Amino acid sequence: MTDRPWLSAYPPGVPADIDPAQYRSLVDLMDASFRKWSERTAYSFMGTTLSFAETDAQSQALATYLQGLGLAQGDRVAIMMPNVPQYPVTVAAVLRAGYVLVNVNPLYTPRELEHQLKDSGAKAIVILENFGATLQRCIASTQVKHVVLASIGDRLGPFKGTLVNFVLRHVKKLVPPFKLPGVVRFNHALASGRQGSLRKPTIGPEDVAVLQYTGGTTGVAKGATLLHRNLVANVLQSEAWNAPAMDRVPPGEQSTAVCALPLYHIYAFTVGMMLSMRTGGKLILIPNARDFAALLKELSQHVFHTFPGVSTLFNGLAHHPDFNKVDWSHLKLSVGGGMAVQSAVAKLWLEKTGCPICEGYGLSETSPSACGNPVTSTAFTATIGVPISSTFMKCIDDAGQEVPIGQPGEIAIKGPQVMPGYWQRPDETAKVMLPDGWFKTGDIGVMDERGYFKVVDRKKDMVLVSGFNVYPNEVEDVVAMLPGVLECAVVGIPDERTGEAVKLVVVRKDSTLSEDKVREFCRANLTGYKVPKVIEFRNDLPKTPVGKVLRRELRDERVKA
Repeated sequence: MTDRPWLSAYPPGVPADIDPAQYRSLVDLMDASFRKWSERTAYSFMGTTLSFAETDAQSQALATYLQGLGLAQGDRVAIMMPNVPQYPVTVAAVLRAGYVLVNVNPLYTPRELEHQLKDSGAKAIVILENFGATLQRCIASTQVKHVVLASIGDRLGPFKGTLVNFVLRHVKKLVPPFKLPGVVRFNHALASGRQGSLRKPTIGPEDVAVLQYTGGTTGVAKGATLLHRNLVANVLQSEAWNAPAMDRVPPGEQSTAVCALPLYHIYAFTVGMMLSMRTGGKLILIPNARDFAALLKELSQHVFHTFPGVSTLFNGLAHHPDFNKVDWSHLKLSVGGGMAVQSAVAKLWLEKTGCPICEGYGLSETSPSACGNPVTSTAFTATIGVPISSTFMKCIDDAGQEVPIGQPGEIAIKGPQVMPGYWQRPDETAKVMLPDGWFKTGDIGVMDERGYFKVVDRKKDMVLVSGFNVYPNEVEDVVAMLPGVLECAVVGIPDERTGEAVKLVVVRKDSTLSEDKVREFCRANLTGYKVPKVIEFRNDLPKTPVGKVLRRELRDERVKA
């Protein structure tokens, strides 16, 4: 594909292409930002702030400490923490020291953590003490020789930090007992690093920056190898794409973003932390986005302009009784990603905030942003929008040939943000990377004549009923519009007569909602073969820590009688 029909949808000022060569690495990007924005607040956390200058100094100290451990350039260093100030400090330190960052989900079980540490070959880990017990159970089976142990209160000052740590350890019991001989506390590592000086390694665009593990919901987790140039490109692409909305932030007011999504996830890592670093913005760090009351209480103390989220987060907040205690009037951009945004959720969010959700699309393998609705949109489009600057997309058949406009096919992506492959997995890389640089996403989509794309579903999530394709997203979107439905999920289950049948799991917000009402609504809005055969009510749905519904878990369960 050489023509780009979607360029006509670009708002004025958004370029067709960006120049990723303006920085040789993420380190160059960060260094420039530390110099330019030194006096500004970079992060806000639990009533305290961290400036760009402080982030610069602390990350230099930690980088110096890590170099003192004798690690070689290119060695992997894991980070296992929620959204706390130590996270961005550690990210900057690892990269500035010349190492490769391995983002780890802090909610991993020992088995999952062991796999990721062994697969990446990580030699060191910076971890929050709350997860020390998990590490203790698997560290002996890994190559990890150095552990830096952080606590929530580390950077909150002596009085508040001590109090917070005491409450978390002894009152809330959120730090299970563990034994990890030889660990070094985060603050001690900083103090040690300040005694030396950082040796600046030579880092180029082709060097590996981050191993971003993915595919844990589809099989064994594998590391997407993200180069410095991949991440630099995506930061610049995101900046260019968001510019028309961010230009509406009043002059003299620092652009501020809510970081409720976990930083170990590539969405928050790039579009939250790295983009704010580039633009000199402030990031409000939310350590636990599942605690809606605490999240809303924190937001009530801030003026903020951008809110990246997933459909379940938008939905949960919009239904919370404290929602209106927050001033949403400054919000310029709500970005939905990670999963399909349901139209009922988008409608409610627009009604309550006045700021439409601009749905986007990306994957760990694309650093992540590849596609998005123009940020000047005034309404929800129910599409993932158009390819962003410097990005090509198409829908292909199983032979790799592009399908006609309007026909479903597997979405393929090409651009400077696309990974070269999976970490030490040539077999897995060969399954998804075409010889000419196109990446096959595994998502089924359609493109219209304007260049707008719509995801109809994952290949694996599609339900085949008597030869007819049923896409769970479509059924879920319809059911979500029924009053009384809080959340829902659709999976395929074996059926003797039709091969597969549709199963619907519903979380009610109205206890009077009955199976008959749901079925009647489905029959009125869906073709017969799409109507769920089995309807089940539950108190909640299984989700990843990012908030994406785990259909796999629902599929793997035995059908209840």
